[in-house]
Amino acid sequence: MERQRTIAGEARYFGIGVHTGSKTAITFKPAPPDTGIRFVRVDLPGRPSIAADIEHVVGVERGTVLGVDDVRVHTVEHVLAALCGLGIDNLFVEVDANEPPVGDGSAVPFVRMIRSAGIVEQDAPRAFIELSAPVRTEKNGATITVIPGGEFRISCTYSFPSEGFHDQFLSLTIDEETFEREIAPCRTFCFYHEVEELMNRGLIKGGSLDSAVVIGDGAIFSKERLRFRDEFVRHKILDLLGDLYLLGMRIRGHVIAVRSGHELNVRLVNQLAGLRKKTRAKGEIKLPEGSKVDINDIKKILPHRYPFLLVDRIVEMKKYTRIVGIKNVTVNEPFFMGHFPERPVMPGVLIIEAMAQTAGVLTLQRPDTKGKLAYFMAIDRAKFRRAVVPGDQLRIEIEVLRFGTRVGKVKGTATVDGEVAAQAELTFAFIQAGSL
Repeated sequence: MERQRTIAGEARYFGIGVHTGSKTAITFKPAPPDTGIRFVRVDLPGRPSIAADIEHVVGVERGTVLGVDDVRVHTVEHVLAALCGLGIDNLFVEVDANEPPVGDGSAVPFVRMIRSAGIVEQDAPRAFIELSAPVRTEKNGATITVIPGGEFRISCTYSFPSEGFHDQFLSLTIDEETFEREIAPCRTFCFYHEVEELMNRGLIKGGSLDSAVVIGDGAIFSKERLRFRDEFVRHKILDLLGDLYLLGMRIRGHVIAVRSGHELNVRLVNQLAGLRKKTRAKGEIKLPEGSKVDINDIKKILPHRYPFLLVDRIVEMKKYTRIVGIKNVTVNEPFFMGHFPERPVMPGVLIIEAMAQTAGVLTLQRPDTKGKLAYFMAIDRAKFRRAVVPGDQLRIEIEVLRFGTRVGKVKGTATVDGEVAAQAELTFAFIQAGSL
């Protein structure tokens, strides 16, 4: 069984966004199992975050753009390619502007960040999409096909639009070593005749020959010689890897791409995402952020009521093993009236209680616990890392450590915008209602 991975420490890199021209710092931080990849805009109020998922793609013009409401992160594909290539499943990617730095136009800066931080395995299985038949998408003669198979392989053909160069083709089995050696160093490129048009459209504000290769009139314009004879098709594979990682699951199969680009890549991932829902393990519910197992459903499971019901909705649940709940902390919470009223702070014990209630939604649905109540037996390893204040949204992640008919134990982590607010291990006794 392949296990999920994150990084051991933190890593930071500074640079300029290729399209927006924004000066930006990017920071990689470890994330718990099943977090996935989340981009966090630390420069905006509330530090909003966006999951790197196909459902959040809002643009594909010369790069892949993620967005939720008015929050955007541009040109994410090189970062995601590095994470995919080096096998990072869970990570907080903090940026202090609307685009990661372009570096030299390759994935090398992000590979170096991962290597400097170190990679660690996590105690959770890695998810794969299992295809039973080929999947294909096409537009204007460009095609991408996925053929089911045991290894992850990409074959890519790149055709030059009448620039005096021969077509390029490459086929590689993608693993950590191959990606780092053969794909990560390959730089982004554009054609000389496109430069003025792109500038007129407000793009490539941060582009230069330090961060891209320019092709035109049968010549190559670059600050250094080509890193590979077929560097352009290799970069196309890099972009495809980054876009495919928006599926949120690994692919077992052979991806065959002809003249692919971001629009076609995203179209393919959308098709795969439809199949992804059908291939999830039985009993698992994976919902986009904002979807609801709402308060009315929660009230059917938990005995708590206002003002002591501290879970607003459930956004993810894996039967009997994991659950993610959301608590929106508002200024109208009754405890703020007396708990540091001049500078309201949510009591730590109530964060723990919110964890317990989220765990209750999961544990009280098993047949042998129905009709029972869950009472605290112990709270262990409780730590409080960050104050929770009005306007925050608590994301409460619960992992089951032990689940018997009489006693259960879970690990809870409450985060705000990707930062850990509190952690604890909670032990419950399941008692028949009315027996005390």
